[in-house]
Amino acid sequence: GTREGVECRIWTSCGYMGKWKILAKAAIERTAIVAKFICLYHITDSYLFSPTIVSGPSMLPTLNMTGDVILAEYVSHRLGKVGPGDVVLVRSPENPRKTISKRIVGMEGDTVTYIVDPNFSLRSRTILVPKGHVWIQGDNMYASKDSRHYGPIPYGLILGKVFCRVIISFVWPPDGFGALG
Repeated sequence: GTREGVECRIWTSCGYMGKWKILAKAAIERTAIVAKFICLYHITDSYLFSPTIVSGPSMLPTLNMTGDVILAEYVSHRLGKVGPGDVVLVRSPENPRKTISKRIVGMEGDTVTYIVDPNFSLRSRTILVPKGHVWIQGDNMYASKDSRHYGPIPYGLILGKVFCRVIISFVWPPDGFGALG
């Protein structure tokens, strides 16, 4: 009557091939569970949202220079739901292997006035953002390489919209956790 007794009778009465069938069935079931998990993870990480580590001085004071873990979602930009003020992840126009985080300052058709080189002068320039492009800048204009250097970027280089900063800290209360302003 016990479960162990039933399994024992199965093992002893099934013979050699029966044992392998039971093991194979269990292995296939577990492999299917792992495959489903991997597929779900891939879809979530590639098409919905994922955590990303960003670092560097260009987005100070919004993001830390030493690195922040942010959550970026990958749906809004595909639906045309990003605009001025949004922090986005962008494929670097200079190095396609690199992803950068910047703030959208202007969309197609917008007129953007910017300081050409804030480290040496206050000379400004005005530009009309062309169709299918956006103007991006880092929050720290003194240490950011952005559209002021390489011009408007194609909208297609936007990878995702940053919606939350995650603080991994052992200090309570955590400082800086939450939506980006």
